[in-house]
Amino acid sequence: MFYRLMKMIVAPMLKIFFRPWVEGMENIPAEGPAIIASNHLSFSDSFFLPALMKRRVTFIAKSEYFTGTGVKGKLTAAFFKGVGQLPVDRSGVRGAGEAAISSGIEVIKRGELFGVYPEGTRSPDGKLYRGKVGGVARIALATGAPVIPVAMIDTEKLQPPGQVKPNFGVRPGIRIGAPLDFSRYHGMENDRFILRSVTDEVMYEIMRLSGQEYVDIYATAAKRQIQEAKKQAKQSGAEKQP
Repeated sequence: MFYRLMKMIVAPMLKIFFRPWVEGMENIPAEGPAIIASNHLSFSDSFFLPALMKRRVTFIAKSEYFTGTGVKGKLTAAFFKGVGQLPVDRSGVRGAGEAAISSGIEVIKRGELFGVYPEGTRSPDGKLYRGKVGGVARIALATGAPVIPVAMIDTEKLQPPGQVKPNFGVRPGIRIGAPLDFSRYHGMENDRFILRSVTDEVMYEIMRLSGQEYVDIYATAAKRQIQEAKKQAKQSGAEKQP
């Protein structure tokens, strides 16, 4: 019910107000399981990507999105429920990771589409960061499902990190690549070297589709570096004041 309402109401509204474009929709299989692996530039990715796909895509979402208060919180919760997002408590990082992988495998076993952001978090500056070993690779190798690389385009300009109100003059896009077949590694989901190789191949395809600059560190580390630089700049400025 929620999903049908989202496709009938939210998707048309996004198309009217933002005129998003999509390339490569033919790469999404009409039926059968697949893993959608996307870059992550903005909170709005979680709206545009599932809303514009022809098939339902199940993503893992942090549990806070389902427990918000006020009008915004309730609307956000309703949307995520509507598109079939699965809440995961991130307070225990390792446990959350295992829960996400188990949920992804179950979605694939049902013959559905499972979406994942290999970077693990939003990019702090529009660059593409190192994919985390685990999620996309482990699910692909455990199930044999193809991985479809996806690039979100200009969503960080539409809604920069920390900004609530979107910039209506920006037209975002979605570029979908050809499916990647990793069946040659089936059953090797516990080999970290294979997992890294598969993850890097997926990230390379996302980089090629998005045109982003690639940085070979994790996005979480980049966020810490940016925050530390801001903190030092602030302290330096305070010290220079008379």
